[in-house]
Amino acid sequence: MESVLELREVSKHYPTHRAVDGVSLSIERGSLYGLLGPSGCGKTTTLRLIAGFDDPTSGDILLNGSSLVPLKPYQRNVNTVFQSYALFPHMSVRANIEFGLKRKGITDLDARVRRVVDLVQLNGKESRLPAELSGGEKQRVALARSLVLEPEVLLLDEPLSALDPNLRKQVRTELKDVQRRTGITFVIVTHDQEEALSLCDRIAVMHQGKVEQIGTPEDIYLRPRTRFVAEFLGAMNWFNGIGVRPESTRMTRSAAAASSVQAIVESSMFLGHCVQVRARTKEGAVAIAEIPRTGNHFVPGDSVDVSWDHNDQIEVV
Repeated sequence: MESVLELREVSKHYPTHRAVDGVSLSIERGSLYGLLGPSGCGKTTTLRLIAGFDDPTSGDILLNGSSLVPLKPYQRNVNTVFQSYALFPHMSVRANIEFGLKRKGITDLDARVRRVVDLVQLNGKESRLPAELSGGEKQRVALARSLVLEPEVLLLDEPLSALDPNLRKQVRTELKDVQRRTGITFVIVTHDQEEALSLCDRIAVMHQGKVEQIGTPEDIYLRPRTRFVAEFLGAMNWFNGIGVRPESTRMTRSAAAASSVQAIVESSMFLGHCVQVRARTKEGAVAIAEIPRTGNHFVPGDSVDVSWDHNDQIEVV
């Protein structure tokens, strides 16, 4: 598929540090793309550079092959949904949604507003003020306010972080459905690994201003290229440089035929969907296994063999 948005060796330097350092991305049209990383990794700065709120120190940002760098934010066919939603508290849902349309002098307000209100499931709530809405409804208004302008690219800065865990999962599904139905390219900034893995078609994992790895969710989780990516995407066991995810780690009281090491159980924790067992090897390495609820029950002090299949090994640089 063709790229709608490209970043070419983009950097943003401040007197004390490099927030973004030589980032290159190619984002396909109609995709849901994630910028994933810990706080301070440069992902939000990258988003601000695309939106035009900050200027790059070097490099270029192209939309449909044309540079965005000389353009002001309002001149770019790019919209942003902010982490705080930034709704106008004195305006109704409808007034918030149509605000940008009026600023641009667009006349077919009713048809556009009705379409996005239906899309984000806010029918019947058009006259309410933001204070009368739930957190999920506020997020939908912010999304609708950007979608109604029909941007080439929609930028979302930690869009679900203000929601409680259960609502976050519901809105996550709705967000992906909206993206698929509109066909608009979404670029999402998040520090939440599960959010990125479940939402995105492709993910760029960032660390210290650089892109560590780009790939599909399956690629970066199962085939991480660096130790940072492996550990940031989820818990890892390390045995002499070989990584194994807890869900791929087995513990038995008898010697296993596959690769194995001996360990002593330190704790066992019921998590609902599984039992998480923590053990320590003779070399001092921590081994965590997620085993079925109906499997063996281990208690602190038990001697176990920790094993895994060769195909589940992760080797990184």
